[in-house]
Amino acid sequence: MADQYAQSREHDRPMEIPAIRWEEPPEGPVVVLLDQTRLPAEEVELVCTDASTLVEAIRTLAVRGAPVLGIAGAYGVALAAVRGFDVEDAARALAGARPTAVNLAVGVRRAQAAYRGALSDGGDQRAAGEAALAAARALHGEDARASARMAVHGLALLDELLPGGGHRILTHCNTGALVSGGEGTAFAVALAAHRVGQLRRLWVDETRPLLQGARLTAYEAARNGMAYTLLTDNAAGSLFAAGEVDAVLVGADRIAADGSVANKVGTYPLAVLARYHHVPFIVVAPVTTVDPDTPDGASIEVEQRPGHEVTELTAPQVPVAGMESGGGIPVAPLGTQAYNPAFDVTPPELVTAIVTEEGVVSPVTAEALAELCDRSRQVTIQSMG
Repeated sequence: MADQYAQSREHDRPMEIPAIRWEEPPEGPVVVLLDQTRLPAEEVELVCTDASTLVEAIRTLAVRGAPVLGIAGAYGVALAAVRGFDVEDAARALAGARPTAVNLAVGVRRAQAAYRGALSDGGDQRAAGEAALAAARALHGEDARASARMAVHGLALLDELLPGGGHRILTHCNTGALVSGGEGTAFAVALAAHRVGQLRRLWVDETRPLLQGARLTAYEAARNGMAYTLLTDNAAGSLFAAGEVDAVLVGADRIAADGSVANKVGTYPLAVLARYHHVPFIVVAPVTTVDPDTPDGASIEVEQRPGHEVTELTAPQVPVAGMESGGGIPVAPLGTQAYNPAFDVTPPELVTAIVTEEGVVSPVTAEALAELCDRSRQVTIQSMG
């Protein structure tokens, strides 16, 4: 079951509504999401009382972005455990809701392991639910701290690659607070540059067909007072040709063991443009996005989205005069087939650097990524010891 309620907010200050949170009202625990399908027109929160509602929110992109999907997956398992639902069924449904984003399954497995561990240690259902919730909360906190560290590492890298400041950064899709327990991944780096007076311009790709750049990144940039300009995806080439882009900063939904990066469709063409124009192409993502079990880019399962997202201009969820909420205006002949992958894959040789909370990998190689992941695991074990 789900409920929605609107929050009236001003749009000239940093976002105060978190992308996701756990709450415990008198009627029972819930997972509360900022419904990203309603932005920027309305800030509306979606209240999920069971895992199936959360799965639907994930599939419909009410909540999206690799790091926050991991948090959502963990909270979903905890929700099922605390409310007494079938945890194993909930975990399977959650992990399969978006196949490309590896963080989702990572978060699910982490809370699931805590739940199972509590039961195997002799705990009852209540104790197991508390263990799952503790794991989800820990992941949420870790992601916030990882976001802050990525911003520091990313800003240092920009200053190294582009001495003198005044960075003109091109980004794609949305990688800010809406996708994170903190201030984001790639967007957090741009925000850090803005705060120290080093951001001259944030170029925001609109990100067809669902316009996550236009609706979400522009929304976050405006609220943070950043100098930004929105452009159609196919205008990026002219920006490069005019020498108006100093660096490209993007996030990732999965990074294969060889350094191949799956990110929102449209990322790969930017990497090609950046290489041709000798512009750094930088991926910013937490270590949890690196999947050592996926050997290369060809092994990444790319989610295919419905064709109507391309053949129709979809109305926002907020009712529009003369159109039903959720309807669409056809922009192609009836029956037109559409190719609509949610992601594309950028090979490692086109990636200048991968910025994580544990440091920067450059050049991007399988060996360097493996070393980074090993170092991250050692840090995690030490912090738990």
